Amino acid sequence: MNIKSKRGYAVLDTNVDLRIDRVDSLVSPNELARELPIPDELKARILEDRKRVDDVICGRDRRLLAIVGPCSIHDPAAALEYADRLHDLSERVSDQLLIVMRTYFEKPRTIGGWKGLIIDPAMDGSYDITEGLRQARRLLIQITEKGLPVGTEMLDPIVPQYIDETISWCAIGARTTESQVHRTLSSGMSVPVGFKNSTSGEVSHALNAIKSASSGGAFIGIDKNGNSAIYRTTGNSSGHLILRGGDTGPNYYEEEVEDAVKSMNALEINPSIIVDCSHANSRKDFTRQRRVLRSVIDQVLMGRKELRGFMIESNLFEGCQQIGEDLTALRYGVSVTDPCIGWDETESILLKAAHLLQNAEREGGKL
Repeated sequence: MNIKSKRGYAVLDTNVDLRIDRVDSLVSPNELARELPIPDELKARILEDRKRVDDVICGRDRRLLAIVGPCSIHDPAAALEYADRLHDLSERVSDQLLIVMRTYFEKPRTIGGWKGLIIDPAMDGSYDITEGLRQARRLLIQITEKGLPVGTEMLDPIVPQYIDETISWCAIGARTTESQVHRTLSSGMSVPVGFKNSTSGEVSHALNAIKSASSGGAFIGIDKNGNSAIYRTTGNSSGHLILRGGDTGPNYYEEEVEDAVKSMNALEINPSIIVDCSHANSRKDFTRQRRVLRSVIDQVLMGRKELRGFMIESNLFEGCQQIGEDLTALRYGVSVTDPCIGWDETESILLKAAHLLQNAEREGGKL
């Protein structure tokens, strides 16, 4: 029995889509790519960036990977100003740090709240996802054109079809590490993928995810034309662990890192670890990121080669702000999700980290 809804689309039966208010068409990945193409020269540069990131993750490059940027991006103009500053800084520390800008457009939510630029670009609950995808792809192209690699978190398994050409690194978050869909998706990603330990602090789920993603599999998605498709993957050999702390506290200390290395070796996983200086490792106090980073650098200087990098939540200005009804009242360059350190501190701690690494190298390696 066909009926017509108040929104004007056909419902095939009375027991279908009972809680769907409306269905909107979505631009296909190919349509968006034609609207926002990536020049061949930029494609070649992104491939080079991916190789550099992979070399660090796999231990072929002695530098540390620095994933640095806003908790989430909500203002493209502020993000571009931040990218300009970060690019200039990256050139000053390039002998010691490979900087990748954190460009997060999707935010997992336990209960509610803004779900990110891709899902709700207007920040008003209108959920214009096509516009969100457009803004995200445009911004990623603009940032990479500046010569800065980008990294993001993969949350919705369809989104990579729209932006994966631009990225050099990605993460699977603490809330999705146990998801088989995301593990299989990671097994087909063209970039290194970091898996965060669970919000409880449990590391084994992330290690199982790395092991799972290293093998081939299959998942359902959409192809570049927007049609349903089955993707058969070959496996990702560049999976790595991201320590972000948990309910019981931080897990970046020497003992926790050593335990993680032992567990990875036992599972025959390349022991490659990145430390998230924010979240539970900073006890949700953004001002503590500095001390977490110093601990990471100290451990590297003492010979902990399995530590391959770190993550910092940073913005133009420190702190965070609430999203109110008057969006014009939002302060420029300030996070609307987790609080971040400001640019001045970002520059200071990264220069200090590079200086310590450089001095140790001149003096003959580890302490």
